[in-house]
Amino acid sequence: MNNRGEDPQIPEIEALHAQTGGAQVPLQPLPSSGAGTNISPAAVTRYQKKNGLKTHARREPAPLKDALHILKRNNTYHVISENYYYKTEPYYTILRYELEGKKVEPSSSSVLDAYVIPICLERAASAGIPVCEWGISQAYVPLPAILYGLNYFSTTLDYFIVDDSKKAKDVIKHITNNGKYPFCYQRYPEGAEIHTCTAIFGRTVGACNTIADYAGKIYEIFRIPLVKLVFVKAGGAFLLSSLSPTRYAQLSDSERALLSAYLSNQEFL
Repeated sequence: MNNRGEDPQIPEIEALHAQTGGAQVPLQPLPSSGAGTNISPAAVTRYQKKNGLKTHARREPAPLKDALHILKRNNTYHVISENYYYKTEPYYTILRYELEGKKVEPSSSSVLDAYVIPICLERAASAGIPVCEWGISQAYVPLPAILYGLNYFSTTLDYFIVDDSKKAKDVIKHITNNGKYPFCYQRYPEGAEIHTCTAIFGRTVGACNTIADYAGKIYEIFRIPLVKLVFVKAGGAFLLSSLSPTRYAQLSDSERALLSAYLSNQEFL
């Protein structure tokens, strides 16, 4: 199922169909097909049963760690991976398609922008998505705050909520490599909460309608098939804090079913 360096002329994974007397039965699309829609876990289960697909009472096996999938739809190559960071295999795969003059999503520029917090938030804000108030510093930080590193080795998977000067000082020392690099801070209002959600081709499973709508808009901006969205909920509003990689092993059964629907051509882009 993995494609590492090959140039597929057809979708990498053949469509799976329910079988009735040896004849193939066309699969019905998941409800509310399209980016920016939220699907309930129960709807995913009904979809599996309706199409004769196996459902599991136990936890379904996740795709292999670091697996890289390539889907081709309408002359566009979609690169699906857990992580698109700079200099990773998925990044170089995207870059190779671009150098060959082929249309690929996400683009190399989009994945770079998505994981640099200030650029990500500016692009999201320009599309009408509410984002956290942020700044770049090497020392000053308003309290309480969320802190992200901006150095080459930093990852958006690591964020720190600080509410006192001593903790802030220790975290800043860590994420700046003793002051060598700047960091990004975001104001964290009193009583705020962190909410995370996984988006699969801009669709969510079990999220509220507000986040589902933001997920669709974020997909339209960055075109990343599999990504974790980090929001700050404050005063009833959801503010985007960051985008980060997610792991196949962290997906719920319903999210795995949705991802599988795309990988097996049961759900079309």
